[in-house]
Amino acid sequence: MKIKQITQIIEDLCPLHYAEDFDNVGLLVGSPDQSVTGVLVTLDCLEKTVEEAIESNCNLIVSFHPIVFSGLKKINGKSYVERTVIKAIKNDIAIYAMHTALDNSIKGVSNKMAEVLGLTHRKVLIPKPKTLKKLSTYVPPSAAEVVRKALFEAGAGNIGNYSHCSFNAPGEGTYLGDESSQPAIGEKEVLQKVPELLITVIFDSHLQGAILKALRESHPYEEIAFDIITVDNSHPEIGMGMIGDLEKDENTNDFLSRLKSTFGTPVIRHSGLVAGHVKRIAVLGGSGSFGIERAIAAGADVYVTSDLKYHDFFKAENKILLVDIGHYESEQFTKNLLTDYLTKKITNFAPAVPESGIILSKISTNPINYT
Repeated sequence: MKIKQITQIIEDLCPLHYAEDFDNVGLLVGSPDQSVTGVLVTLDCLEKTVEEAIESNCNLIVSFHPIVFSGLKKINGKSYVERTVIKAIKNDIAIYAMHTALDNSIKGVSNKMAEVLGLTHRKVLIPKPKTLKKLSTYVPPSAAEVVRKALFEAGAGNIGNYSHCSFNAPGEGTYLGDESSQPAIGEKEVLQKVPELLITVIFDSHLQGAILKALRESHPYEEIAFDIITVDNSHPEIGMGMIGDLEKDENTNDFLSRLKSTFGTPVIRHSGLVAGHVKRIAVLGGSGSFGIERAIAAGADVYVTSDLKYHDFFKAENKILLVDIGHYESEQFTKNLLTDYLTKKITNFAPAVPESGIILSKISTNPINYT
């Protein structure tokens, strides 16, 4: 199995198209055509992570955080980033990261937080804008079924719990082909007036290439009339954070104690207690101060995230309990998520590779210590 096959499986879970603009995701070190001996899954890629990969006979490290975030003008080993990259290259080890692409997946970082907390009725807290597009095209009625089927198979027409969604309206199309044209209906250099069907479908923006390929391969016309626009509708499965409900109300102090235990942190920071019991919980892995207002608007009793600054806690305004559990702590289960996902998806790894070939890193990369 080659690296590009494994990264495609990861990108089925979290398309890199939805990573934030500031991020650096994808294959950071190595060749996509390299054969894989094993995969080490980690939260961060450091020198010690590369050493663990070497010991485990893994030549691909799948890391949530990118080791190379901003551009490197020199690689001389003066920083931990440079030393990690040098060690990886010397040992022919590839490094792949998905970061905010997985943050924006409904099955990603925040969903894993919600899962370990036992939240039900989960949904995305902050839908990512401009992730849906609409295709409109015009086809002769006799070809409509073939074109629709091709578009659906490419991923168009999915809205929530429904698939094969489209709008169809009859009309009349006109065209006049020049002497070099080869019209599917009518003759060249003769004005044609033909019945046509307007087909409109919604699709996820990262599928645009596949959608256009399907359209071109299924449409009978030599020149295809179509238009694509970005719509403002919220996508229910793409965005940051999650919100859901506890199975039953919990005493606020008991909930805070459970947070400490579940996420393995000796201390948490929080705003003033608002109520004696809580039920509706919002979570966002990593730095989540930008989600405070959305959590309040969504009616959350508690917002669990990390990296809140002093003045962020004032934004609670007795409307919500803000809880900072630590950056590493909020994302720590991400490597378990990725390991489980890859183990289920990759069942035919090379026989020489131990177990499934997907190995969960045993190293804690948390740079923060508590005394």
